[in-house]
Amino acid sequence: MYERILVPIDGSDHSNLAAEHAINLAEQFGAIVHALFVVEQAGPSGHWDFAVEKQEEIGEEALDGVAALGEERGVRIERHVRRGTPSEEIVDAATDYEVHLIVMGTQGRTGFSRIATAGSTTERVVRLTELPTLVVGGAGTGDA
Repeated sequence: MYERILVPIDGSDHSNLAAEHAINLAEQFGAIVHALFVVEQAGPSGHWDFAVEKQEEIGEEALDGVAALGEERGVRIERHVRRGTPSEEIVDAATDYEVHLIVMGTQGRTGFSRIATAGSTTERVVRLTELPTLVVGGAGTGDA
């Protein structure tokens, strides 16, 4: 049913929970998990600066965590880093990697990059994709 699963991660507890769910599903279906971290462009010019470098460090750590969990469970993890607007990159990645399911956390990072943006990344992905999307983590519960 699901041969390729995309799990966008950002290092938050909600995305880590989503990664665990994606790996559980991959175990059940013999699927590959595509773990994706999106580095947002800093500022309107898209110049790479200290904030972007910090995001890349966070991304590598988050991807390391998913890869380690996959290895423990015998699930193949493909690591990806993309640059751009998270919701758009997630939808594009789902197409590029020909996934059958997207598994996402309900909340992610907070801070300056979220203040100017209306709605969550998860909400935008659900609106933009036609793929089945499993949203993990209830409001304030931490449960699926």
